Amino acid sequence: EAERPDGICAPPAFPSVDFERARTRAVAVKVDIWTDGACSGNPGPGGWGAILTYNGYEKELSGGEPETTNNRMELMGAISALEALTRACDVVLHTDSQYVKNGVTSWIHGWKRNGWRTADKKPVKNIELWQALMQAMAEHDVEWSWTRGHGQDEENNRCDKLAVAARQRLKRELEAEGRPVGGG
Repeated sequence: EAERPDGICAPPAFPSVDFERARTRAVAVKVDIWTDGACSGNPGPGGWGAILTYNGYEKELSGGEPETTNNRMELMGAISALEALTRACDVVLHTDSQYVKNGVTSWIHGWKRNGWRTADKKPVKNIELWQALMQAMAEHDVEWSWTRGHGQDEENNRCDKLAVAARQRLKRELEAEGRPVGGG
């Protein structure tokens, strides 16, 4: 894995965002990001994966949660990848999740207008992750691109492998601790 010498990526974190600076900054760096999520059972142990590329450099990220859903892992992949960026970037984020892409480009506007309620007045699921995604995006110009999962997109397929490996690693760790593990 090649790392940018000037630190374009850092370990995932939930930094505070200066929204005024985010609105007035000049974006100079273009980063492509691919993300994916995987879950064994729904809910069950899950994992997410992300690949960030910039000017010939690449960084892979992955993680997981013991009791989660596939949609939550899809969101965590995008959040974690954006949070890994250490400065404002022009981002193209590729996802195979219609839930994430449609949520962030379309549905979220109505949810926010309706006090984080859906059109049928129910609370939005995964609200804390949607809010974290909005915060992670605030510093960047993000273009969302949908790609077919398990298809011809090599980076998406690699992200799927990262997500599945993270889920499997977590499951083994939980089993070694004697903790019950759901899912297959």
